[in-house]
Formats: sequence, structure tokens, C-alpha cells
Amino acid sequence: MELVLCLAVVLVGALGAAALIRAQTGARRRTELSDARAEAQRWYERLGGQLMNLHGEDPAVRQALADAGERYNAAGSQLEQARTPHQFGLARETALEGLAYIRAARTALGIDPGPEVPALAAARGVGQLTKEREVDVQGQTFRAGPQPGRETPYYYPGGRYQGRPVPAGWYSTPWWKTALGAGAGVLGGILIADALFSPAFADPGYGYDEGYQEGFGDGVDQGADGGDQDFGGGDQGGDVGGGDYAGGDFGGGDLGGDFGGGDFGGGDF
Repeated sequence: MELVLCLAVVLVGALGAAALIRAQTGARRRTELSDARAEAQRWYERLGGQLMNLHGEDPAVRQALADAGERYNAAGSQLEQARTPHQFGLARETALEGLAYIRAARTALGIDPGPEVPALAAARGVGQLTKEREVDVQGQTFRAGPQPGRETPYYYPGGRYQGRPVPAGWYSTPWWKTALGAGAGVLGGILIADALFSPAFADPGYGYDEGYQEGFGDGVDQGADGGDQDFGGGDQGGDVGGGDYAGGDFGGGDLGGDFGGGDFGGGDF
């Protein structure tokens, strides 16, 4: 009888401990979800406010604001669908990309770009343009540079094309989006990237390393806000949709599978 009683006490204790662990785990997950939702919502609302207050007729300004607006719509859609910290983290990333375009629009307007925003996962380690470049590829001229201009109205916040780093800067055409549509295909996009960023291809006599240092600066992680981000406690599997990136590697984290859609579906952007 005493043995049965002891076993019963042990069983009740074990069940109680298991219930306590489940309750603590559930509370932690609810907190993570709430924090991730609030963080994504904060950047989304900030993006919306900036879009309402910026206007300009310069082509570079209009294009950057159009790109920011696309990200705003995409982030809103992702927020509506999000059910996990990871998914809210993806919506946050989309909103942050929109804010990168906002900063570009402010630069093109000739005003202070505003406070820094956390680094994009897509842009980690790809650097940014530090000098102007002009190359001819398959009969077309492509230009890139660190500042907006009449011939470089398309801003890109940095990322990867077929595994090739594409630095942040201003471009004459959004070739990373239009290569397929223009019939150039993946090969055409790679040729453009090589010509713009590999002096070994565009400038005979220079090696890639020298050209990299001349052409664009190294990317730098930005610490707590701009460094490694766990997107509200989740890993970075999942994909971003509605914007210009959807699936594939974001410079260190896989964003493949939750939202779908986008201009780069399945590539390295």
C-alpha cells in the first residue's frame, strides 16, 4: 500500500511539473509572438508615415518612393497573414527594405536621409558603391554609382544575384529585375554583374580584389540593431512575398517558404 501511495505521489508530482513547464513554454511563446508583432508593426507604421510625407518629381525620387510603396504594400500583406514570430520577422524585413528606399529618396531630394535603420539581412556583407562605373554588355550600356543622377535613377539597397554580391548604390536600370524580362536571362544578369563589379572583366589589367576595393566598400554588420537578427526568436527559413525578393539566401539566412511571390522567387535575393 505504501509503495502504491509513493508511486501516486511521484506521478502527481511529475504531472504537475510537466504542466508547469508547458505553461511556461506557452507564456514564452506568446511573449515572443507579441514582441515580434509589435516590432514588425512599428517599422511598418514608420514606413507608412514617411511615404505620406515625401513627394518629388525627380525620376530618382519617384522611383525610390515607388519601390518603398511596393514594400509597404507587401509588408502589410505579410502582417495580415503572419501567425508566427518568424513570419512577423519577415514582414519586419520587408518594411526595413522600404525604409532603405525612403532614405534613398530623401538623399535624392537633397535632404538629410534621417536616422539609420537596422541592416537588411539581404545586404549583409555586399558593401556599397564608392565610385561611378560604366560598362557595355551585349550592346547595352550600364552605369552605377554612389549617388543618384539623371543616368542612375534606380536605387538598390544591396543583395545577391545568383550568389553574386550586388552592392548598394544607384543604377541606370534595375537589371537584377529585368534581366529575365528583357530576354537576357540569368547569363545576361551575371555578365552585367561581372562587368560592373569585376575589373578583371571590365578593366583589363586589374584583379578582382583590387577592383573590389576601388569600386565599392566592404559591408559592415551594425551591432545590436543591424547585426544578426533572429526575427523574433525564429530561424530565417521562410520566404518573403509581394516585394522584390522572395525565397533564397539573404546574405546569411535562408528566407525560403512562408509567404511566396516576389520578383526574385527562388533566387539568391
